[in-house]
Amino acid sequence: MNLSGKTIVVTGATDGIGKVAARELAKAGAAVVLVGRNAAKGERVVKELQEASGHKNVDFVLGDLLTLKGVRGAAETLKGRVKAIDVLLNNAGAAFVKRGVTEDGFEQTFALNHLSYFLMTALLLDLLKAAPSGRVVSVASGAHVGAKLDLADLQNAHAYSGWRAYQQSKLANVYFTYELARRLQGTSVTANCLHPGFVASRFGDNNKGIVATMFGFFKSIAAISEEEGAKTSIYLAGSPDVAGVSGKYFEKCKAVRSSPVSYDEGVARELWRTSEMMTGLT
Repeated sequence: MNLSGKTIVVTGATDGIGKVAARELAKAGAAVVLVGRNAAKGERVVKELQEASGHKNVDFVLGDLLTLKGVRGAAETLKGRVKAIDVLLNNAGAAFVKRGVTEDGFEQTFALNHLSYFLMTALLLDLLKAAPSGRVVSVASGAHVGAKLDLADLQNAHAYSGWRAYQQSKLANVYFTYELARRLQGTSVTANCLHPGFVASRFGDNNKGIVATMFGFFKSIAAISEEEGAKTSIYLAGSPDVAGVSGKYFEKCKAVRSSPVSYDEGVARELWRTSEMMTGLT
């Protein structure tokens, strides 16, 4: 891929598959902007990626995507730095075994894994439309299979399971992508999502005790490398093969079917309306 002249924004880009994707996209010539919550770490990764790519067009924007304020602040900074965005790679995510609530009053998994994608994309949509052919790429997961959304309890306030909350957040990513693609019909912007695979990254390390031990064990016996896990993100962000392709779910760089329930347009529309209210867009 030759991505010279392209501007790509990657959230959650200081670790794991986000960092690998940012590195490889920068090596292909793109100007890459990393979004993360740790400034010191962000600057270290910027220097690392500048060295790996052989150019200086790697930048960092501070933003704690667990909060609406953090997402809005990062988006405003981006608007002040770039005139157009060719690719927004929504990659930031986590799993929380214990239920926690953000400063906005939202359950953490739903806030980070879904609402940050939703709000960041909405705030940067004009910049994506300003590019010749903008792309929104969202990292979902095969974990969405078997999940259903309870639209009356998206915060899992009544009975919380960390794994179920994660599954539902990844299903929300798929619903979001499909609804976004429908709303972008007639524009130059596409929207796709993907399953990266079970990756041997720092994912799950935010938890403690037996849960962290279990994550570590399963990663040691079944996980793929970060380089392997980043391949589909890189493909959707940069490959000419998917120019004009929108509203699809990808695995191993191929469009595949997501779960049957993920194609329910009524649920997707209701999730969209609820997300607008939660993020203050309506």
